[in-house]
Amino acid sequence: MLYPRESESRQLRTLSGLWRFKADYLHEGRKQNWQMSPLEGTINMPVPASYNDITQDEKLRDHIGDVWYEKTFFVPLSWREERVMLRVGSASHHATVWVNGVKVTEHSGGFLPFEGELSSIINYGEENRISIVVNNVLDWNSLPPGEVKHIEDEQHPKGYKIQEYHYDFFNYAGIHRPVILYTTPKTYIEDITVTTDIKDKIAVVHYEFKTTGEKSVTNYSVELLDKEGNIVASEKGNKDRLMVENPKLWQPGEGYLYTFRVSSFETNGDLVDRYRLPIGIRTVEIKGEQFLINGKPFYFKGFGKHEDSDFNGRGLNDVINVKDFNLLEWSNANSFRTSHYPYSEEIMDLADELGIVVIDEVPAVGMNIWGQNIQLFNEDKLGTDALNNHIKTIKDLIKRDKNHPSVVMWSVGNEAATFEDGSVPYFKKLAEFTRELDNTRPVTLVQSSKPKDDKVAQLFDIICLNRYYSWYEDPGHLELIDFQLEKELKDWYAKYKQPIIITEYGADAIAGFHQDPPVMFTEEYQCEMIKEYHKVMDRLPFVIGEHVWNFADFATKQGVTRIVGNKKGVFTRQRQPKAAAHMLRKRWLAHPKE
Repeated sequence: MLYPRESESRQLRTLSGLWRFKADYLHEGRKQNWQMSPLEGTINMPVPASYNDITQDEKLRDHIGDVWYEKTFFVPLSWREERVMLRVGSASHHATVWVNGVKVTEHSGGFLPFEGELSSIINYGEENRISIVVNNVLDWNSLPPGEVKHIEDEQHPKGYKIQEYHYDFFNYAGIHRPVILYTTPKTYIEDITVTTDIKDKIAVVHYEFKTTGEKSVTNYSVELLDKEGNIVASEKGNKDRLMVENPKLWQPGEGYLYTFRVSSFETNGDLVDRYRLPIGIRTVEIKGEQFLINGKPFYFKGFGKHEDSDFNGRGLNDVINVKDFNLLEWSNANSFRTSHYPYSEEIMDLADELGIVVIDEVPAVGMNIWGQNIQLFNEDKLGTDALNNHIKTIKDLIKRDKNHPSVVMWSVGNEAATFEDGSVPYFKKLAEFTRELDNTRPVTLVQSSKPKDDKVAQLFDIICLNRYYSWYEDPGHLELIDFQLEKELKDWYAKYKQPIIITEYGADAIAGFHQDPPVMFTEEYQCEMIKEYHKVMDRLPFVIGEHVWNFADFATKQGVTRIVGNKKGVFTRQRQPKAAAHMLRKRWLAHPKE
């Protein structure tokens, strides 16, 4: 799916801003066809943003079910001869869109874009009305999964229900990314796929693109431009390769981007469509115990993150995003994982531009019920329908992010119950499918099982491991980390002979809490725990990366183990550094494995 970009043949306008908003507490909007007339009794709601933290209404914050958005807009008469598209960057977790009362599209999945054509629906030169209903309910077939639990006992009123989910971040909801109107010609460039290779100082840029529409277009121009706008290679077919001598490579810390410019023409030479795609030239490979980028060993230094900020919730926040990348640079980090869902395309573009390496993850989290002997990988819960949705989500993610040079690995999930027999055919299918779509990147599943219990790691290319010795296991006992972690990591390597990235490790620290000797929830304890992990990582050559959990404090559902959210960030939610941030900055400036 090509991101909407302006060109000589394409226009766009954003519908971001204030929308009219109404929560459907009585579940009557669909029955009464609220999309057929202007909403009544609305409040203002910014888009993009989560709706949960915008008002002072506790009922809205914790609402389960539908909410309705509405906005009016004009389309110029000049768009009448174009293909007019509406694109929603993401809406959590299910959405249906109408324009002027006519259904345009619907979508399930809260973290990827969807779109629909408006050409025959809109009134050109007149006012139009868009209605979007968003539903935040999770079930066992959704990603992430969950279930609405109806509580029927003497302690709760009749009809009381809660949304249960088995992951540790708040179930923010709403229209989280921009809503965009854009045009293409009626014969348009639909998709582009670019892969790169490097041989003897010559870059090979393999490409393929697809056009569709009313006209039969056979004349194409494919050009690769450097940052100065110079054409460094060109071709004419819709599937071919470009050869670039002495290329400038995309590499960690140096996000050099070329412009891949595709144009289609009529037989008389008139331009039909043009699209510019930023690309980077780089290679990725796992060789023995090493992860290679452009043939050079790469050691992952960085974080698991979240799209999370005050008031915006999970909504796109350009201020926070730019600040976060500045903090990544300040901390000398070189990478992050999109835990635990695909991040916005705007974030991916920043990673491309700034040379930050990304492990790209689908929203398959909460596929494990901790401390309960409940089998999940069966037809009652994570069965055929869940698997098919998981496959579709992987397909949509790869379709969206396949051309981002920053993406060096696909993660098909986080902390699933991989000790269950039923997990083997489930994840075997996912691993095979992911490689069928993209054989240029490694595939992983982030693990929480122990090596003696895990049944699926052999299906993947690299072991990504979340581990919390002295926190969830033996809390308070920092002295055990060295022994426990080293033993486990050696057991993983002995069993699978794969390199290992520690994708989560860390401790909650409440900013300003101090005690020496260290105790849990203080900044000192967070520092000492992280240091103990580093001692082990530094002496094991098959450990090729460290992602601290987490970059910044983030919101969670309420519970006795969460003090106004998860405090494992080395930065506060307001992006101020704790002691651990300064410690990591010094370590990563001169890391021995780099």
